Amino acid sequence: MKKIIQLTSGRGPAECNFVVTNVFKKFSEACTKSDIKFDVIEREIDKDFNQLSSVVIELEGNDLNSFLKEWIGTILWIGKSPYRKFHQRKNWFIGCFELEIVKENLINSNEIVYQTMRSSGNGGQNVNKVNSAVRATHQRSGISVVSMDSRSQHQNKKIATTRLLLKLQGFETNKLKDLVQKKWNNQTSIARGNPVKIFRGDKFSE
Repeated sequence: MKKIIQLTSGRGPAECNFVVTNVFKKFSEACTKSDIKFDVIEREIDKDFNQLSSVVIELEGNDLNSFLKEWIGTILWIGKSPYRKFHQRKNWFIGCFELEIVKENLINSNEIVYQTMRSSGNGGQNVNKVNSAVRATHQRSGISVVSMDSRSQHQNKKIATTRLLLKLQGFETNKLKDLVQKKWNNQTSIARGNPVKIFRGDKFSE
């Protein structure tokens, strides 16, 4: 079974990006404990504090529906702002949404050309100096994406393929943001009173 989900700060302030970053860490740990494989397909990072404002994740594993019941919806963090010392607000909300799964049979795999390349840019230990990065190009449309998220060329090919399919289905970054924003607007006023998860304090304890 596969699922694609997104953690997003919606229209929230910088503190909500801080929450997305830390909840993503908790979510990754939960996936590992439940033997669920996950790949980061897209991520958006705010320029001010280098925190995640949005992350799209592909999940693969057994009984994902039961696992995601504890995550899909609004997530609340109760804690003091890490950026505004005297700010009185202590409740910060983010959203976790399921996105439409991409169907690979919508295009012919022969239309995708792969090219290996050397990883570059700011990646710290996640970027090496061998040709592990992969560019996937859809020949008919000319749309192309690159993945250098993993040290494994095979894993980067898989991520690049999913990323390309998302683009081909119209889930480009801006359209994806619009889609999530609509969902966020529809759910925020109701879901804030009934979060599916609550984290507290600097260690994000449940």
